[in-house]
Amino acid sequence: MPGRDKVHLTGWLAIDKPVGVTSAQMVNIVKKRLSARKAGHAGTLDRSATGVLAIAFGEATKTIAYVMDSQKSYRFKVKFGESTTTDDATGDILDISETRPSDDDIKKALDKFRGTIKQIPPQYSAVKIDGKRAATYAISGQVKRLAARPLTVDRLELLARCSPQIAEFEMVCGKGGYVRSIARDLGHSLGCFGHVIALRRTSSGPFSLTNCVNLPTDGYQLDRDTLRSHILPLEIGLKSLEEFSVESLDAKRIQSGGCVNFGVLRSNPSVWVSCHGRAIAIGKLENGIFYPRRVIQSHSDDETQH
Repeated sequence: MPGRDKVHLTGWLAIDKPVGVTSAQMVNIVKKRLSARKAGHAGTLDRSATGVLAIAFGEATKTIAYVMDSQKSYRFKVKFGESTTTDDATGDILDISETRPSDDDIKKALDKFRGTIKQIPPQYSAVKIDGKRAATYAISGQVKRLAARPLTVDRLELLARCSPQIAEFEMVCGKGGYVRSIARDLGHSLGCFGHVIALRRTSSGPFSLTNCVNLPTDGYQLDRDTLRSHILPLEIGLKSLEEFSVESLDAKRIQSGGCVNFGVLRSNPSVWVSCHGRAIAIGKLENGIFYPRRVIQSHSDDETQH
């Protein structure tokens, strides 16, 4: 029967995504190789981008939103003198300029892209307009007006000047940032246009290149045992939240949907509760009382559905 060999796998896996595969395709490749029942990723990378792609399995998918809300860091190269339809090298050239900014010009211009800024997503993006992705309209030749969105940029620095036309940057930002928009808007600010020609995500919340699996080049023939050896616990996806520990009796009450008084005089919109080191629920704290929103079911990583 279909699905009988699927494994009840729970945890996180960080992949160093290569060029030429979408985030969704990467999830499907790894999911199939591990025979996992359920999987999802914590933040899309463009097909042409590389770097950290965090994939959640099983009950860990309930923690995806908290990783997506975390800081992310990128290294990227911008080519000055050209704007494109996609704001990266995969699009058609729209405008050309002979102007080339100096290093000082670039460093001064970067000031306006730090802190809390307003950013308009690229036309080719997953932003929804009337239920459809903006990219769907763009592919059909329709230009839609996209609303500016707030973005917190904690760090944006010029790392190197590769040539008069190309510069390399590093950025650390919050949820919802588009590097392609940074390149586009920086180019406009400098009066010379610009687009991304290389993009690499170096960290995503608790995940970084140091704990990523590097893929083989022979058609993604991933070794199952190697992948399983890199599975990280569900709890890593909750590192940005405050943790409360309980004993077994309170754990049973919480897992049945009940509330527990932690005896603290404060509130927090998002916390998680553990019992003997294992996450059992995510919820909110109101005047010291924990209200579960999502209960984490007990699981066995090696259990197979029959």
